[in-house]
Amino acid sequence: MIFRRKGKNDEPETSESVEEAAPDARAAGPFDASEVEDLDLEADDRIDLGALKVAGMPGMELGLQVDEGSGVVQAVLLMLDDSALELRAFAAPKTSGIWDEVRQEIMDEAARMGGTATETDGPFGTELVLVVPVEDPEGQVFSQTSRVIGVDGPRWLLRATVLGRAAVEPDAAVPMEETLRNVVVVRGNEPMAVREGLPLQLPPGAQPNETEEA
Repeated sequence: MIFRRKGKNDEPETSESVEEAAPDARAAGPFDASEVEDLDLEADDRIDLGALKVAGMPGMELGLQVDEGSGVVQAVLLMLDDSALELRAFAAPKTSGIWDEVRQEIMDEAARMGGTATETDGPFGTELVLVVPVEDPEGQVFSQTSRVIGVDGPRWLLRATVLGRAAVEPDAAVPMEETLRNVVVVRGNEPMAVREGLPLQLPPGAQPNETEEA
């Protein structure tokens, strides 16, 4: 369902963090909540989705991918024209990032599906270009191209998937990349298993099936 609108091991507790190991990796965003002085939504125009705070571009629509059985919000979708940006956030250890490991698993899965995964240097570091077979509702199989971007932060991994025209046309990708840079991740202090999804939620006052521009 899409809502449209603007086994577990505890992580090790140490004083060292990913942010200390790579202080300039996210200098232009996305940001950790601790790096943003004012998270008042009226002041910074970000929509509060729990673990993620996002600010859309003009004309962009925001959708939430919700599990129909549990009602749990699984991902954020930001849509503009023929392009989309999917956002998911996961818990990670303090001492190291997990994007390298996750990236290899995505490559293995693409190969299993009969597709390809190519590593490339992007504006957020090493990312993947995936070309995988997809079946449409009529049973026709076609190749779908996407970009998968991983950003390691302090105790979190933000995974962004660029879909549609923005995955293949640099000009169309610019709004998606700017939107990704403006994301704020709110990890929280509670213990979480590595790779556990950070909790997302409907915006305050939102109702399912409501439609609004971001």
